Amino acid sequence: MSHVVKKRKLDKTRQDRLYFDSYTDVTIHEEMIADHVRTSTYRNAILRNGESLQGKVVLDVGAGTGVLSIFCAQAGARKVYAVEACSIAEQAVKIVKQNDLEDKVEVVRGTVETVDLPEMVDVIVSEWMGYALLHESMLNSVLYARDKWLKPGGLILPSRAELYIAPIMDPVAEDRLHFWYTVKDQYGVDMSCMSDFARGCIMNSDIIVNNVTVEDVLSHPARFAELDLNTVTVEELRGLKGHFRCECFGSAAVNAFCVYFTVTFPCAADKPLVLSTSPFKPETHWKQAVLYLDAPVRVEQDTPVTGEVSMFPSEESARFICIRVDFTVGEHKRQSKTFSIPDWSCEPQL
Repeated sequence: MSHVVKKRKLDKTRQDRLYFDSYTDVTIHEEMIADHVRTSTYRNAILRNGESLQGKVVLDVGAGTGVLSIFCAQAGARKVYAVEACSIAEQAVKIVKQNDLEDKVEVVRGTVETVDLPEMVDVIVSEWMGYALLHESMLNSVLYARDKWLKPGGLILPSRAELYIAPIMDPVAEDRLHFWYTVKDQYGVDMSCMSDFARGCIMNSDIIVNNVTVEDVLSHPARFAELDLNTVTVEELRGLKGHFRCECFGSAAVNAFCVYFTVTFPCAADKPLVLSTSPFKPETHWKQAVLYLDAPVRVEQDTPVTGEVSMFPSEESARFICIRVDFTVGEHKRQSKTFSIPDWSCEPQL
């Protein structure tokens, strides 16, 4: 009996329920807090903004276990509202109590769009970034909080985000494709005809979250988008676009693009702090987003790779991001491909 995967659009209530349910297990919180680059950068940014937080009111959007809220209290905040929609809020209450901060940190159960705070806030802090920056679309909630609860001239941590792209050569994918040509030598059965099928499975339209090694990056990354969290709108996020131009380092075969992001924290008395998910920087749990081409394209020294990247919500679920890349490699014909993160809302139909 065959199984057909049928995609169907989820209503917003179910989208949100599936999203918040994914944060009820300890594993994801362990992964995030164990990410030293992530957690230490947030801690350092908050502490370096101690003067801006001293005696002030803070809103932590999507507080999770409440670790960022506690950092803010330790930095001198008078009051921190830790808003969290899923059941991990119950653990946040325990953690706040264990650190003797009940008088400063108040865990508020609910979405930031539905909770009612007793006062406006001076600072918003949030770790809202998803894979390829915008997957899960939590930034929308931060912008809602900004527009409703942040005092004029208030501080947002982080305050800026940037997106980058670079052509890469992923040798693992090529090794997997070449494997089918080695079966005959090993077992006496020629299975090279599997190569086209394998290419369709491996070089598909999924956004693959993986670590890219520095050696596999074929050019300097190009920035294609920048978001100022003080001014960006939800409408702008629905159709984020940007052009890019890269020039290759040398002779190779481009078989994918790598997309990554940085976020920047302003520091009043010091230079800004940058949290980077670049393959040239220490690894984070976000890794990089890998977008495979249908077929590799040969490049030489200084071969230009140009194009436009568009990011927009999936039709099936607004919390899922899609990435379209229109690109030209050297003198080759312009190509287009649209990518998406595999959707857990698909259900097998008998």
